[in-house]
Amino acid sequence: MSRDLPSFTGLRAFEAVARNMSFRAAADELHVSHSAISHHVRALESRLGVRLLNRTTRRVALTDEGARYYPVLKEAFDRMERGTAELLDSRLAGVLTVQVYVTTAMQWLLPRLSRYQALQSDVEVRLSTAFQEWEFNPDGVDVGIVLGEDDDPRLHFRYLYTGKVTPVCSPALTVGERGLHQPADIARFPVIDVYTSPRDWQRWLEAVALGDLAVRITTRYDTYLMAMQAAAAGNGIAMAEEQDAEEEVRAGRLIRPFDIAVPRVRSWYTVCEASRRDEPKIKSFMDWVEAEMAERRT
Repeated sequence: MSRDLPSFTGLRAFEAVARNMSFRAAADELHVSHSAISHHVRALESRLGVRLLNRTTRRVALTDEGARYYPVLKEAFDRMERGTAELLDSRLAGVLTVQVYVTTAMQWLLPRLSRYQALQSDVEVRLSTAFQEWEFNPDGVDVGIVLGEDDDPRLHFRYLYTGKVTPVCSPALTVGERGLHQPADIARFPVIDVYTSPRDWQRWLEAVALGDLAVRITTRYDTYLMAMQAAAAGNGIAMAEEQDAEEEVRAGRLIRPFDIAVPRVRSWYTVCEASRRDEPKIKSFMDWVEAEMAERRT
């Protein structure tokens, strides 16, 4: 449905006159003539069918209708002014807001972010994080690192890689005769699930021909990060994206008990609004992420 609103020019002229209580001051502010301001206000009054201003040779006063209408317009113009300032601050003042999942931020982006900042010292990076996977939302952010599908023509996607998930656990769970040695042994251990990616375990068990194996899920988390931390604490076996677990494996806090991983259903992309794909700060960040993630595609 179309909006039934008067001319923006008339609204702007009336708001300026009412705020300054002067046609001349409003004309100077809007860089138009006194007569133009008067014409725009009269056109607005004609459109509304009410008188908004009482004019005399010495002063301007609001009518009752004008006094009711002016605060509404002032609030609307104030909000537009604030919104414009915030938009310009984000897009033009060297601020880059990145939408990223918490696990990706903690396990991959933050340890590397200083390298990007060394290359782009004039860009201030702000992270917009969430614990659960969600679609890219360009409102208030510039670029995202997301799981998804490149099927939205309003957005520009750059493929990064397709991750793989695999079980991980504390090294202590593999010790001794009753330790975790074969995939079927999983049935004897607590299993940690990531409920935002509910089919990980079933797909992996099917890949090792154990689709009917009964596993004992004891805890469920909303991120791989929490699941990995629980596994490192010895609370059970978790499913994790193998690239996100690399640091924990190198440090010896986690191990991959089986050299079997299954691809994720969706792939990783950097994404931005299609109309902004060539903005220097966005392009430079997407180029950098792609280069940094090159090893994940091998």
